[in-house]
Amino acid sequence: MFPRRPSRLLIGLGIGLLGGVLLSGFWPSSPLYAVATDRTDTFGAATGPVDNEVEAFYVLDFLTGNLKAFVPGKQPGSWTGYFFRDVAADLGVDPQKNSKYFITTGIATPRRAGGNRLQWSTAMCYVGEVSSGKMAAYSIPWSPTMYAAGQWQSREMWLAGPAISFREGLGQAGRMGPGALPGGPRRGRGE
Repeated sequence: MFPRRPSRLLIGLGIGLLGGVLLSGFWPSSPLYAVATDRTDTFGAATGPVDNEVEAFYVLDFLTGNLKAFVPGKQPGSWTGYFFRDVAADLGVDPQKNSKYFITTGIATPRRAGGNRLQWSTAMCYVGEVSSGKMAAYSIPWSPTMYAAGQWQSREMWLAGPAISFREGLGQAGRMGPGALPGGPRRGRGE
């Protein structure tokens, strides 16, 4: 009797292992993305995926309001893309004043325009300015074909819609589509 128990145990473990391997082939998988952010007194930085093969390194200069993104190349030690945007102008912030920015990235998949060889990057770079209460989202206009061919890409980042006030929220405008902003009268605290 005793010799049969270990063999049944091994057979049971083998069947469970085989079943697990078979089921894992049918289980839906989704990629994991790791994002990092950091800041100093005058700069903020974040990373985010451009597509399934590569990510960008975003740098926001707090003194000028300039956002830059750098994309590494396929070859070690090379770069394949440089993208830029004047965030201060988009948010209506005077760069001469003491602006207080924040930066982070997140995943978004906007629809791609038909016939356009450029597509939205996988990550959105979100930038806000605390004293104005405004924020905007940016995307890298990306060409996977140019990346695969090792070609240099450099252009202005796309603004993913008009700047919004993160203090007021979107209200009804959030359901009205692109370009809709809260345009009604501002309410005081007691109203």
